[in-house]
Parts: sequence; C-alpha cells; structure tokens
Amino acid sequence: MNRIEEKFAALRAQNRSAFIVYITGGDPSLEKTVEIAASLERAGADILEIGVPFSDPLADGIANQLGAQRALQAGATLPKLLYTVSLIRSKISLPIVLYSYLNPIFQYGFPQFEEDALAAGVDGILLLDLPPEEAMDSDDDHRIQRIRLIAPTTPEERRPGRGAG
Repeated sequence: MNRIEEKFAALRAQNRSAFIVYITGGDPSLEKTVEIAASLERAGADILEIGVPFSDPLADGIANQLGAQRALQAGATLPKLLYTVSLIRSKISLPIVLYSYLNPIFQYGFPQFEEDALAAGVDGILLLDLPPEEAMDSDDDHRIQRIRLIAPTTPEERRPGRGAG
C-alpha cells in the first residue's frame, strides 16, 4: 500500500472526503513551491497534486496555463521539479501526485522518470493526455500509482479494470 492508498483508507475510517490541492510546480518559483507545499499540509490538505509545467497545456484552464507559463519563465524543468519534490518530501508526509502531460515524461524517458520520481518521493502520476488504450503496460508493473480521469460518460470498456490498459 502506498501513501495514497493509506490516506484514502484513513479517510474512509474517519468517514471523511479527501481535500486534494493542486499547485503548479515552480510557480512562482521552485523555492516557493516547497514553502507552499509545507503550508498546505499545515492547512489540512490530504493529498498534494503538483502540476508539471508544460508549454502547451491545452486541457487546462487559464489559471493553470498561466501558472505553467510563469513556472517555465522562472526556469522550472522536470528534472528541477523532481529535485524540488525531494525537498518537499523531506518536509511533508502527504501523498504527492504529479499532474502532467505525456510529452514531458516521454522526453525524460519513462523508465528513468519512474526511477527518479520514486527516489524524489512521488506517489502517483496523472497523465492527462494518455488514453487508457495507449497505456504502455499494466498498472501492476509500476510502483508509482497511475491515476486516470474518468467522467460519468466514460464507457465501461475504457474504465480501469474493464479491459482498458
């Protein structure tokens, strides 16, 4: 069981919903990202979702797009963000989920990304633009929890555990 599963189990036992917060990694700076993360844990967040800055965040709203733009202008990169996550992990115990588009992970290299993300303290990854049919291999082969977005209109066959990637 990883930190995400442990958190949800604890919340179920308390009959509580999760308070999941999102920040863009590197906005306004990587140093401030560490401070913000620690503040969010103190404020009662249950899970921290950190957006990987990307130049073309087409599935995001304007607030996330502008945050990504500011982070990139401030010098945020995926390797620097993973280092920042390691600093965050040394200060907080919350589960950490990276929210990313496929391209930055593809450019980094999937096996190296998973190794480096695990070493940094990442618990989960939400790849916005990876269709379940295109998943490289079974979720069971990964130590970082794969998180998928599912809408009420998502057909059964595309839902995890129903024959999709």
